[in-house]
Amino acid sequence: MYERKLILGFIRVHILHHACSPEGTYGLWMIQELKSHGYGISPGTVYPILAEMESAGLLSSQAEKTGGSIRKVYRATPSGHDALRSLRGKVEELYRELNE
Repeated sequence: MYERKLILGFIRVHILHHACSPEGTYGLWMIQELKSHGYGISPGTVYPILAEMESAGLLSSQAEKTGGSIRKVYRATPSGHDALRSLRGKVEELYRELNE
């Protein structure tokens, strides 16, 4: 179904949005966040997207110890911040057009 490809684009923008925060994001939290917005996404989908975005230079990752576990935290690179700034305007314009 082509709708899934379109939704994956929204998911990438959503990930980038959260990765631009100072805290960054990590896989399990992102899965829960996306679920709260109605996206049913599995680890088998989210982790490859995170890796792809890191390979593309939009994200960087760092292992961080939290409690007794270590998690890979993703933060936006300068290129990621630039991409989100550009996307923000496009998303706002599309939103306005869809709601006319």
